[in-house]
Amino acid sequence: GYDFIIQGMGGFMSITGERDDLPGGGPQKAGVAVSDLMTGMYSAVAILAALAHRDVTGQGQYLDLALFDTMVAMLANMNMNYLVTGKAPGRAGNAHQNIVPYQVFAAADGHVIIAVGNDGQYAKFCEIAGHPELATDPRFAKNADRVRNRAVLVPMLEQIVRARPVAFWTERLEAAGVPCGPINSIAQALADPQIVSRGLRVDLPHPLAGRVPLVGNPIKMSATPPAYDRHPPLLGEHTEEVLRELVGCSEIEIRALREAGTI
Repeated sequence: GYDFIIQGMGGFMSITGERDDLPGGGPQKAGVAVSDLMTGMYSAVAILAALAHRDVTGQGQYLDLALFDTMVAMLANMNMNYLVTGKAPGRAGNAHQNIVPYQVFAAADGHVIIAVGNDGQYAKFCEIAGHPELATDPRFAKNADRVRNRAVLVPMLEQIVRARPVAFWTERLEAAGVPCGPINSIAQALADPQIVSRGLRVDLPHPLAGRVPLVGNPIKMSATPPAYDRHPPLLGEHTEEVLRELVGCSEIEIRALREAGTI
């Protein structure tokens, strides 16, 4: 299966992108192959569960995973929105279907994500924004009210956020415990101090290419940390090793395969 097609078939693209009535509206795919990646991750979990079952019962089992299944399962709360209400959620751009404000805003020098998760955070946000009256306005005091009056509140907040740079919002909101963050480019993300300090940038020596930049393993393990001691293999670099150690070929057999042009 093709991830792009699965994103469409699985309903993912029906909730991704701007609404049809807005500029640039229409279904959008994710920037990476999410169903491919997540099916692999679900597979890893399934394998671990099967190994645990084997350790207890001594029985093995067949594991069956599909891209389509994974894509539908990934819809999470969007599935429940439909199953509970009978109404399929549509696209909301970078906004949240059930929480306001919880979206991307244009700041004076870039874009910032402001993800107000509850009414207490909303009051703090309004205070920092210099508009505490928006926290007590009965149209916006509770999240349900803000969702209902999204079309009124969001344009007001857009004007407020646009007046200040990204750093103003991230520094003050983060200090107040209001979730927020910048929208980084890949270059900015890889240069982030946390990414650097946690070893996500790895440079490995390579016999032909000098030092090769790679992305490290995001899993950190105290007893068995990942090791980066092997370069990306050259074409055929381990052919003889595989034939000798895994297949059981003798040196004579390997030499015959090479002389015949098989390897």
